[in-house]
Amino acid sequence: MILPGSLKNVAHEKSGSPVYVSGPGLFVFFLLLAAGFVVAVILNHPAPVFTALIIGMYFLFAIQVAKQWEKAAVLRLGRYRGLRGPGLFLIVPVVDTVSRYVDQRVRVTDVHAESALTRDTVPVNVDAIVFWLVWDAEKCILEVQDFQQAITLSAQTALRESIGRHELAQMITERETLGHELQRILDGKTNPWGITVHSVEIRDVHIPPALEDAMSRQAQAERERQARIILGTAETEISDKFAQAAQVYQQNPIALHLRAMNMLYEAIKEKGSMVIVPSSAVETMGLGGLLGTAALNKQ
Repeated sequence: MILPGSLKNVAHEKSGSPVYVSGPGLFVFFLLLAAGFVVAVILNHPAPVFTALIIGMYFLFAIQVAKQWEKAAVLRLGRYRGLRGPGLFLIVPVVDTVSRYVDQRVRVTDVHAESALTRDTVPVNVDAIVFWLVWDAEKCILEVQDFQQAITLSAQTALRESIGRHELAQMITERETLGHELQRILDGKTNPWGITVHSVEIRDVHIPPALEDAMSRQAQAERERQARIILGTAETEISDKFAQAAQVYQQNPIALHLRAMNMLYEAIKEKGSMVIVPSSAVETMGLGGLLGTAALNKQ
C-alpha cells in the first residue's frame, strides 16, 4: 500500500525497510500517465496508457530524494550496496530496499535519572541534555538496530553510574566536571557506532524537599556562626586598642585629663545639652575653670 505525501511516506512496515514515495517520483508518474492518455487518444488505442502506467510505477518507486543533511543505505537483495544522498538518486524497485534516512545534524536528547543515589546516599533526580551527531552513517545503520534508543539508554545508564561516584555537594557545585565525565564515557561507547557525543550538560539537580529545608537551615546556621565570629573578632580588636590606650594614659595623666576634657566639651557644645559631672571629677581634673570658660564663650 502506497501513501502519497510531501516527500516520504512509509508503506512497508513488516520488513523493517520502508518504501518511500518522493515528490519527483509522483510528478514523473502523473506526467507519464498524462502522456499515455494523450497518446492513447491520438492513436485510439489503450496500449499507451498501460505502458505509461507500468513505466510510471517504476519511476514512482525508483526515484528517491534525500535532504542535504540525510544519508540512506541501499540494500540489493539484502546485501549492502552503499550510501546514497543527499539529493536525487535511483534504485531498482523490488530488488533494492532503502534503509531509514539518517539525519547527520547535531541532535539533542533529554536524559532523566530519577531517584538515583549519590555516594553519600542522597536520593536525587538529575536532568541532563546530550548533544550528539552521526559522523559515519554506514556504521550507524549497519552496526546498531536503533541508534537513537541506544544513545538514550546509554546516557541514562552512564548518568546513574556517575551520580553514584559523586557526592551531593560535588554534583551541585561541579556540574561542568560531571558533564565532561559523562561526555567522555558516552563518546567511548558510541564511537564504534559512528556517533560522537559533543557535550553533556547537567540541566538540574532535584533533591527531596525535607533535605533541601535541612540544607537551608544548615546554611543559615553557618552564616550566623560566621557573623558571631566576626563580631567576637571585632570586640577583641577593640579591647586590645583600649588596653593600649590605657597603658598610654597610665604613663601620662595629663593626656588622660585632656581626653576627658575633650569628651566633656563634645558633650556640652550642643545647644540645650546638660551634662552632670561628679564634684570629684571637677576637683581632680580642674574642670571648674573649663566650665566657666565654656559658659563665658556661650554668653
